[in-house]
Amino acid sequence: MSHIDLLNQPDFRRKLDQCIHCGLCLSACPTYTVNQLEMDSPRGRISLMRAAADGRIGLAGAFQEHIDLCLGCRACETACPSGVQYGLLLETAKAALAQEQPSFRRRGAEGGRGGDKETRRQGEGRLAPFTLHNSPFTIHYSQFLNPPLASRISLAVQRFGLRELMPHRGRLRLLARAVKLYQQLGLTALARRVLPKLPPALTTMEGMAPPVDLRYLDESRPAPALGPKRGQVAFFTGCVQDAFLAGVNRATVRVLQRNGYEVHFAPGQTCCNAAALHSGDTAQAHALARQNIDAFSGGDFVAIVNNAGGCGASLKGYDHLLADDPIYAERARAFVAKVQDISEFLADHLHKPPTGHVQARVTYVDSCHLRHGQKISKQPRSLLKSIPGIELVELAQPDMCCGSAGIYNLVQPAMANQVLDAKLADVRAMHAGIIVTANTGCYMQMVYGVKRAHLNATVMHVVEVLEKSYANAT
Repeated sequence: MSHIDLLNQPDFRRKLDQCIHCGLCLSACPTYTVNQLEMDSPRGRISLMRAAADGRIGLAGAFQEHIDLCLGCRACETACPSGVQYGLLLETAKAALAQEQPSFRRRGAEGGRGGDKETRRQGEGRLAPFTLHNSPFTIHYSQFLNPPLASRISLAVQRFGLRELMPHRGRLRLLARAVKLYQQLGLTALARRVLPKLPPALTTMEGMAPPVDLRYLDESRPAPALGPKRGQVAFFTGCVQDAFLAGVNRATVRVLQRNGYEVHFAPGQTCCNAAALHSGDTAQAHALARQNIDAFSGGDFVAIVNNAGGCGASLKGYDHLLADDPIYAERARAFVAKVQDISEFLADHLHKPPTGHVQARVTYVDSCHLRHGQKISKQPRSLLKSIPGIELVELAQPDMCCGSAGIYNLVQPAMANQVLDAKLADVRAMHAGIIVTANTGCYMQMVYGVKRAHLNATVMHVVEVLEKSYANAT
């Protein structure tokens, strides 16, 4: 299916037409907040999608620039009074871009297939302003030049990570061991003297690595319930989460055990597919979804529990992703029906409330895909408030992104850092000793943020704080 076919699907067109251009999404959008550009707002990007679907612009230049700059945080969905499913629109736009990437690389200044004649004719110059159909907004095209070598290298590294690293837990654990050795050899201080002279993505990558914990879960057998058994659950371990945040996974399993659940591990599970979707790699996204559905089939589980907001949003989207698959459509619906975030599950199954005292001033940083994608925001807060000694202080703008957004902080480090700095200013004003998160990327982004802003704070996952309370009671 060509990019024109993708953008002309009736369902995509219907979703585009839901947008009434009211502008209530503007203040919720991180990139619009930073740039104050219409095309870096949700309604501006929707206007670009409509123009591309109509064949009035190509996918090179303005379309690619502004779509790529979107974090995909989906805060606009929460703000939208018309129920626009922006996340699904963005996935289709990303898929169209991914299909066109080879032609972008070959054709350079010619623009993508389907581009308007003026774009192709004046490819190497800046075009006159162009008013999008049925929209009061005006845009200026960027120069359509051949991508620099650095961009090609970045794309190659991104594809390598998505295809050759993230779906392979063993390889990610090997990388984690290398990072652990780097940390043990004390090379961090040396790197920070050198990294400011290198590309920002490398600075971010080095800064966001937490102290690596190599004490991985024993997945050779189910983890037994502690006390009366109330049921059994399956645990989705994640990929980066498994390799670099083993302590979070251990705490998740331990909290489930304490509440009477036997925890099972699916040996064939793999990456959730969030990064593939964010990059427009739909073929890989479909393959990973099918593999996970196969891995978790057959067990009599109360729930399939995950502890990362981004992973959970992707797992819960398998029914939409595979809706046209004759073999997996029904299985995907059954799978999705059992998927729950750990805070969502514990809110209804906290059979053993935490009683250990944890004296701390805490602020909670929402995962965008947990808050806006899964509509889960009260449950993590309720769990934290149930812990004796915790003083929970709310951010002034809890619904704003931290700038992680999957791999966004690596491929768009300049914008990601501006979004992060705004979040850090909000966090700093809370004077909290613990910054609590509920997502892998957010956790690592806040680790980087604490270093970047020189904050005297510790980053923890909701379940780590819960487990600390349980441990303090014994």
